[in-house]
Amino acid sequence: MAVTERDPHTGYLTTGHEWNGIKELNTPVPRAVYFFLIATALFSLGYWILFPAFPLGWTYTKGLLGVDQRTTVNEALQRASLDRESWTKQIETNSYQAIQADPALMTIVRQTGRALFGDNCAACHGLHAEGSKGFPNLTTESWLWGGDPETIAETIRVGINSSHPNSRVAQMLAFGRDNILPRTDVENVVSYVQSLSDPAAVKQVPQQRLDSGKTIFAANCTSCHGDDGKGKSDLGAPDLTDHNWIHGGDPQSIFTTVWHGRQGQMPAWENRLGSLERKILALYLVDLRSRKQ
Repeated sequence: MAVTERDPHTGYLTTGHEWNGIKELNTPVPRAVYFFLIATALFSLGYWILFPAFPLGWTYTKGLLGVDQRTTVNEALQRASLDRESWTKQIETNSYQAIQADPALMTIVRQTGRALFGDNCAACHGLHAEGSKGFPNLTTESWLWGGDPETIAETIRVGINSSHPNSRVAQMLAFGRDNILPRTDVENVVSYVQSLSDPAAVKQVPQQRLDSGKTIFAANCTSCHGDDGKGKSDLGAPDLTDHNWIHGGDPQSIFTTVWHGRQGQMPAWENRLGSLERKILALYLVDLRSRKQ
């Protein structure tokens, strides 16, 4: 049956369907819908023709442009390899001072060094190289074996008390446990050592005890730590006059160190990190230290 009724409000014909007094209008589809459907179909056809798109069982349509993700990734890797070859050669051949004076190379050092440090060093020294009890803070000027980049790179290469034949070797004697000094002398030298870095902490300690500790220190400790207690980097002996204590600078921690001794260990990284990576790490640590101060 032909529908001839027209809705008086919109002017559209009705379909003849009615539900509870509500009549369905025969509204035409908007032209925009047809436009976008056609545009989508044309785009799909063009994409199918230009790019790899349609599976053919054992292969696929290659597309007129011959572009695929594998090609894109390979080209990106080739570009990255060429870029890396350029800056790695400069870092390998330039001196530490020349690299430090080159802002572009130092940007690469900071980016690459951070990743290297996080992967290899952060487990002991912390993500920000600030160390923890038993592991030195690498953002200060207090370095056991010296803090210039050449020395740092060598320490990374051979380690400390490691299995490397050229390892740096250092040991703090167990003055109490091995009966080198009696307990009273250990207690006196502990007070004196604490006074070197924190005089206010020993204000209540009798002067006689500090004088005795100074005498004991001169007889037993100066060969490694120096007459002034500032340490000797050629022996890996720490500076006792600053506040950068590896095992703690409170009386109990110092007593434990003097009584039981210390022999820290750092693995040698020569077999895991190449000379380029070690050089980048050394530069990264020096730069990190300068930015922390």
